[in-house]
Amino acid sequence: QVQLVESGGGAVQAGETLRLSCAISRSGFSLKTMSWYRQAPGKERELVATLSSDKPSNYGDSVLDRFTMWRENRKDTVWLQMNSLKVEDTAVYYCNVEATRFGRTYVHSYWGQGTQVTVSS
Repeated sequence: QVQLVESGGGAVQAGETLRLSCAISRSGFSLKTMSWYRQAPGKERELVATLSSDKPSNYGDSVLDRFTMWRENRKDTVWLQMNSLKVEDTAVYYCNVEATRFGRTYVHSYWGQGTQVTVSS
């Protein structure tokens, strides 16, 4: 199974920074794609950033040049550094991974429980 545990959310002022982490447990699985999504109240879930082994990192237009995502391979952890936070960044942030069982091709999708980020003016 794959389990994701997010941490690092909180309440900050506009212009400040936060760093989110997503610890991945993946016994018997190979990771294909790792992503951060967010969902604000009354809005659809949107892609924030995505990272895969065979493609360049990709960021949503609203966070480009402010957010950075990377993977710490040794700890199987993905991070999201959020700089210059804006009020409109307020949302629940979710970690998502797509993974395959070793030797298989079917891609499974897993979600973390979400972590709240609140940015006030």
